[in-house]
Amino acid sequence: MGLKENFVQNLKKFRKIESISQAKLATLCDTDLSYIGQIEMGKRFPSIKLIEKMAVVLDVEAYRLFMEEPGMQYGDLDEDDDFLLKIPPKTRNRVIKRLSEALNDCVKQTLSPQ
Repeated sequence: MGLKENFVQNLKKFRKIESISQAKLATLCDTDLSYIGQIEMGKRFPSIKLIEKMAVVLDVEAYRLFMEEPGMQYGDLDEDDDFLLKIPPKTRNRVIKRLSEALNDCVKQTLSPQ
């Protein structure tokens, strides 16, 4: 899959994860709903400035919108992903942050000289 296709799939996926409709994304990014729809259908492609706005709204690093993430395509979510999507976004993000911090601490402890 190419960068444009990755972008479209990830935009839909991260919108769903954050429980943001196309209309809300359009409003928060100061653009038209029809333009968001055209982007998600692959008919148009956003400017860098709009991509940056979308990334902020979707709470994701902009580069991740272009990455191919196996097993995480929109509409192809497994049971774990479905469960996580039911958790409110702010709570889910706090849990993910705490788990990441704990994992980083474990890695640091493992790699530090005794």
